[in-house]
Parts: sequence; C-alpha cells; structure tokens
Amino acid sequence: MKFSAKAKQWFYISLGVIALVEIIAPRLFHGHVHFDFEHFPAWGSLYGLVSCVLIIVVSKFIGQFWLMRPENYYEESGRGKK
Repeated sequence: MKFSAKAKQWFYISLGVIALVEIIAPRLFHGHVHFDFEHFPAWGSLYGLVSCVLIIVVSKFIGQFWLMRPENYYEESGRGKK
C-alpha cells in the first residue's frame, strides 16, 4: 500500500503534535508521578520507543541464534529420509 506525499506529511505532522502535547500536557495538569525521571519531557514516548526497539532486537537475536536451523538440517541428521 503506497501513501501519497500529502498523507505522509499529515502523518508526520500528527506525530509531532502528539509529541508536543505529551510534553506540554503534564506541565498543565501536574499529574502524580512515582519516580523523578517521569518528569522528563515525552518520557512515555521515549520509553515506548526504546521498549519496542529492544523487543525487536532481542526477538531477532533469539530467532537467529536459537530457533533457526541450517538449510540442510534434516539432511545432515538423517531425519526426514525414508
């Protein structure tokens, strides 16, 4: 599915607005926080981004070094031959 340049532009603008709202809104409403680092601007967005990247990297690592088998795995071990 291809998006037009105008759709991409609106998408990036909306992401920027959401990030700005996340920076400004806590200053206006003074929510209760449990830890001091939660006062960092856009903490939720940054935490979510880093978490997703770590999930992807760890999943790729596990898939490549633990789950994947060589292309000729069944031929070498004698499995699958009748």
